Amino acid sequence: MLNYFKEVRSEMKHVSWPTRTQAAVYTGVVIAVSLIVSAYLGLWDYIFSLIIRNII
Repeated sequence: MLNYFKEVRSEMKHVSWPTRTQAAVYTGVVIAVSLIVSAYLGLWDYIFSLIIRNII
């Protein structure tokens, strides 16, 4: 078990961590894309609900 944690610590030194600016930009991109996709899906849901409502 102790060997596992030593290996994890060794591998974590090889990780390339983003800078604070990169992390903020990537977070903004994820939020923006999520909002765009949710609006797109919400629009299609609204359109299909209108179609189904008119059929029924």
